[in-house]
Amino acid sequence: MPEILVDLYSDTVTKPTPAMRDAMAQAEVGDEQKYEDPTTNRLQDMVAALLGREAAVFLPSGTMCNEIALAVHCEAGDEVVIDETAHAITAEAGGPAVVARAMPRTVHGDRGVYSAAQLEAAIRPPVRHAPVTSLAWVEQTSNFGGGTCWKLDEVAAVCDLAHARGLRTHCDGARVMNAVVATGTPAAAFGAHFDSIWLDLSKGLGAPIGGVLAGSAQFIERAWRWKQRLGGAMRQSGIIAAAGVYALEHNVDRLAEDHAAARALAGGLAALPGVAVDAVETNIVFFDIVGSGMTAADLADRALAEHGVRVGAVGPARLRAVTHLDVSAADIDVALEALGSVLRAQ
Repeated sequence: MPEILVDLYSDTVTKPTPAMRDAMAQAEVGDEQKYEDPTTNRLQDMVAALLGREAAVFLPSGTMCNEIALAVHCEAGDEVVIDETAHAITAEAGGPAVVARAMPRTVHGDRGVYSAAQLEAAIRPPVRHAPVTSLAWVEQTSNFGGGTCWKLDEVAAVCDLAHARGLRTHCDGARVMNAVVATGTPAAAFGAHFDSIWLDLSKGLGAPIGGVLAGSAQFIERAWRWKQRLGGAMRQSGIIAAAGVYALEHNVDRLAEDHAAARALAGGLAALPGVAVDAVETNIVFFDIVGSGMTAADLADRALAEHGVRVGAVGPARLRAVTHLDVSAADIDVALEALGSVLRAQ
């Protein structure tokens, strides 16, 4: 494996800083299942308050947050209205069908954001031959939409319609704090519209593991039961919860630096031969190289092998690059020089 000097593959590659590691080492711990781990309790209370919900539960991953929310909200055979690019559709190994036995009702949104009218059109009539439409799903930010933010009025319109039609609402908030920083909208303003919402600690916030799922006290009690079914308690989880506490206290405002780095990267890429760059709102940059004569896989492989710069090929001529706290402004310059060198040598 070549040495990776600049890693733009995902914001999941971040490593805990020395200060975060120190917080983990000093964490007070107990049995989380008995609510006796003070650090885990603190993290859960912090996230519930941040997202404007009654309660929260600390889970190993964001994918587990999504799957547990589905299992709580849906009966077997229920239908979920969800954008066709959503993580639960593209990257959770068929989990909705296996865990919740729920069916996706996909809609074609605008860069991952769909409208209340599209939701209305997707809701099934209440006849015995059709599945029951029970849940409306929002991904904030939209990953494969290019880090697109749902604006507060868009969230409100979709959730208000969903609730009026008897549906529940869930927010895959993997990068909700990126949306908070980018739009200036408080997290609780987004969270107030959803029956369940979670945030990821291991992406831009820089913790090594974990997501926190929030909702009503009754929802979280049911979520704990599903946590038990899917693997049980993490016991003295305060050691890893401490990283999440540190992240929320120190790494939220600095997400603006990642957004600025993404804009700088996009601007530099747009100047390279044969490259077309999507609009950038947060820390995710999608770009096409169809005009370069190269494939995305070739560019990704050569950039890594020859220059130590890693980006992700996500289509025949489409790539994704994600900025994060381990990527500096100087790293963006290195990445642009590497990608440009490979493209110009084609």
